[in-house]
Amino acid sequence: MNNSSARPFGRAFFFVFLLASLWVCWAIQSGPSSVMAQRAPSGGVMKASPAKSDQTVVAAGDIVDCNNLSGSEATAKLLDTIPGTVLAVGDLAYPNGSGENFRCYDKTWGRHKSRTRPAPGNHEYHTAGAAGYFRYFGRAAGDPRRGYYSFDLGSWHIIALNSQCSDVGGCRKGSPQEQWLRDDLQKNSSSCTLAFWHVPLFSSGDEHGNSLEMKDFWTDLYSAGADIVLNGHDHDYERFAPQNPDGGADPAHGIREFVVGTGGKNQRGFRRPLPTTEIRSNRSFGVLEITLRAHDYDWKFVPVAGGQFTDSGSGSCHPTRAK
Repeated sequence: MNNSSARPFGRAFFFVFLLASLWVCWAIQSGPSSVMAQRAPSGGVMKASPAKSDQTVVAAGDIVDCNNLSGSEATAKLLDTIPGTVLAVGDLAYPNGSGENFRCYDKTWGRHKSRTRPAPGNHEYHTAGAAGYFRYFGRAAGDPRRGYYSFDLGSWHIIALNSQCSDVGGCRKGSPQEQWLRDDLQKNSSSCTLAFWHVPLFSSGDEHGNSLEMKDFWTDLYSAGADIVLNGHDHDYERFAPQNPDGGADPAHGIREFVVGTGGKNQRGFRRPLPTTEIRSNRSFGVLEITLRAHDYDWKFVPVAGGQFTDSGSGSCHPTRAK
């Protein structure tokens, strides 16, 4: 090769080298965020993963009636559009939680079984030992002898309890479940805590109302700085102001309770509101969607198609109490 033919090749190589060097300098100065804006294999722009603390839970109880699946199918259609972990808050398959009843459940909410974490209700125990419930959900429902368990979701600690007290050795202070709860809370290092079970301590529903048997659960949760409790049992929606285990308003340290018995079975009436009742409705089936972040949360009641009632708001986690 003579010198005249080598010059164009040399100039081209020089410009390629210069451009590559400039790109490297720009990438170093721009930092890691620029490198993340690469093209993904599918052709879309890669995005950083959501923060570990950003999670969604979708909750309701009192769900499937084998005699009429229309309500549970309507709420299942809401689940079809809302991502996240489904919390099934007891009385999931009427009338008696049998294997046959759970086949009805499987036709609606069952299509979200793989992302569901359940808690049993009293109707599950209309079948001895809640055998249909534990057989259907398997390991997701916890030990069949107990039916209570916990897990972490992002920055939140989630606790599922069993309010069918007579079947698991009681719920009062000193019972196996209450001792387990205190131990679980003692070990918990999450910044925020949510607990769910079927029977509420506080409710103005006219079928059941308050259940003082749940107070020791509340006392333990309140002492540990828990933030949210979700229940069902009364077939309505009711949101309470943050309160202490005696039902007194406590904006600084209180637990916010939601009754969400709106999964599709039927709807019932109310007694007089409690002092801490903030809003309530028995006008629409629906689900409660809660966005869980590192130090706070948003909630939204999502009604079924045609439903008019909605509710939304935000809250902050309070500091965990000294252990």
